[in-house]
Amino acid sequence: MPENQPNLQKILDFTLFLDKFRDVLRMVLKNNSERYENDVEHSYMLAMLADYIISLENLSLDRDKVLYYCLIHDLVEVYAGDTYKYSTDKELINSKIQREIEAFEKIKSEFPEHKNLLKMIEAYETRLDEESRFVYALDKLQPVLNIYSDNGRSWKKGMVKLDQIISSKKDKFKFSPIVEKYWNELRELLEKNQHKLFSQ
Repeated sequence: MPENQPNLQKILDFTLFLDKFRDVLRMVLKNNSERYENDVEHSYMLAMLADYIISLENLSLDRDKVLYYCLIHDLVEVYAGDTYKYSTDKELINSKIQREIEAFEKIKSEFPEHKNLLKMIEAYETRLDEESRFVYALDKLQPVLNIYSDNGRSWKKGMVKLDQIISSKKDKFKFSPIVEKYWNELRELLEKNQHKLFSQ
């Protein structure tokens, strides 16, 4: 890259970084498909769902901030990978926080000029404001909505039970009363349709 084009090189580097985000697969099947969703798809769907709920409930949240949190909330997984909460690999589960800390440090070292991104990742991770807490809680609900809408295929394939879901979600929704309301309603549907959604 010619010396008079340093910013173009930075843009190319960041483009490659974002492309790696598409390589991070989640253990959630795309509806009516055998393909697993990736982190980019999840983040986009979370953003659109958050935006819809803000309108539906007429929430007094900073919409721009919410959308930005949705887009960057899993960005550390470019280097840390997705950690499947129902994995039997205890070392993977126990190393999640440390791997994500190290991933964030790597992002900081690679893109120190992107101060807004770094600030927002820190704000999200510390649940600094109402918007980050809303996105955090909704992030725990959104996969359940997806899998429920897909008749529980991801749960059946992963041999996940309803009590595991309820246990893993415990206390996650206290950050957002509106999301907690929807979780309580959805949990009733999960319990009512347990025989259809989970392997017996």
